[in-house]
Amino acid sequence: MSTAPRILVVQHEEQCPPAWFGLWLAEAGCALDVRRPDLGESLPDDLCEHDGLLVLGGHMGANDDASYPWLGGVKTLVREAAAGGVPTLGICLGHQLIAVALGGEVIVNPLGQQLGVLEIGWSDPLLGERPARGIQWNNDIVDRLPAGAIALARTPRGELQAARFADAVWGVQPHPEADVAVVTPWADADRATQGDAIIDAAQADVEAAVPEMHAEWAAVARRFAAVVHAAMSPA
Repeated sequence: MSTAPRILVVQHEEQCPPAWFGLWLAEAGCALDVRRPDLGESLPDDLCEHDGLLVLGGHMGANDDASYPWLGGVKTLVREAAAGGVPTLGICLGHQLIAVALGGEVIVNPLGQQLGVLEIGWSDPLLGERPARGIQWNNDIVDRLPAGAIALARTPRGELQAARFADAVWGVQPHPEADVAVVTPWADADRATQGDAIIDAAQADVEAAVPEMHAEWAAVARRFAAVVHAAMSPA
């Protein structure tokens, strides 16, 4: 009798849960082991008991190890996953942590914050899929890819949106897990700097785009789940 593949989910803060992406993975037959190192929960020393890795977003920077000590442990797990072929996906900060862990560079976006529902400029598909748009809410971007990584999508201005970092390691700058409920606290935190008009417009765009986001990004989650199932360690 087969068992469900276990995916280690690293959640960095309350405001960045697995949300819809986690639900889609569960519906695809995966068991999620969600760890909250920000609450003192420990991360495993290795991935021996897990078949996949999902690293979520957060307000911290990918180089903020001194302030958020668990980030170093996440990078260690990413390097193990890349070396051992453990299917891995990073979302926003998770995407940036993968880049740094494998030798890339992350910077504050010199072109300013990206927020709202933005088009994705695919050059190659992500796990066989090409969602037309994604919810983005970020200040930092991957500025330099690690050696051997492949850019899958960029904005018209050149900002990286998705990459394949190793044979089974991917990262996306957009937030496929997000909906209005997830975005609302991010929006509230940015009102003072962006202003009500910009934030209200971005939230309205997210609300209008939820059916589209669910249809297109659920397919990505199912594809990732299939990769995890295929690579699952023998019971």
